[in-house]
Amino acid sequence: MPKGLRTASILVLALALGVVALMGSEPLKIGEPVPAFELKDVSGNVVKLADFKGKFVVLEWTNPNCPFVVRHYEQAGMGALQKECVEKGAVWLTINSTSTSHKDFEKPERLSEIYAKWKAHASALLMDSDGTVGKKYDAKTTPHMYLIGKDGKLLYQGAIDDDPRGSKEARVQYVRESLAEAMKGGKVAQNVTTPYGCSVKY
Repeated sequence: MPKGLRTASILVLALALGVVALMGSEPLKIGEPVPAFELKDVSGNVVKLADFKGKFVVLEWTNPNCPFVVRHYEQAGMGALQKECVEKGAVWLTINSTSTSHKDFEKPERLSEIYAKWKAHASALLMDSDGTVGKKYDAKTTPHMYLIGKDGKLLYQGAIDDDPRGSKEARVQYVRESLAEAMKGGKVAQNVTTPYGCSVKY
């Protein structure tokens, strides 16, 4: 094969592979069913998303070594928000997709200690060390939030609030507001926002 033709073929293949990669990471769409999953919690128990059919489910991607996560737990009331949502009947699943090869990886026992110290009130703290679930959901940051409806369809995805810098006295609490609207039977008005935080350490 002539060199020029070979180069062109390589470029076409690279472009094709690039398109496949982009297609694979296409964000979830509001109103469509979310991917099913099952993960082990920090105690080794299997938790399936399907177990919570008929309930609102909040997903929170986390990494305790991310400064944004630390701020939300120590200053911005993440634990209190979890408790509030759970007491209203929602399920809150906190997911750690940090790779075992990354310096931020923490073993389940250590994660339990950290989140207990932070007074977390999630329904479960789940391990996704191979990143399978995080990539299915296209989770990009810690935190990155999702709200799933009782029918298993996506209602909200994006940031926890509108305060990336942590400097506002009055924040728009996207997750709280989305859940409140959904529980009243209405549509979530602002159903997609831009997540902020550290990148997920796949």
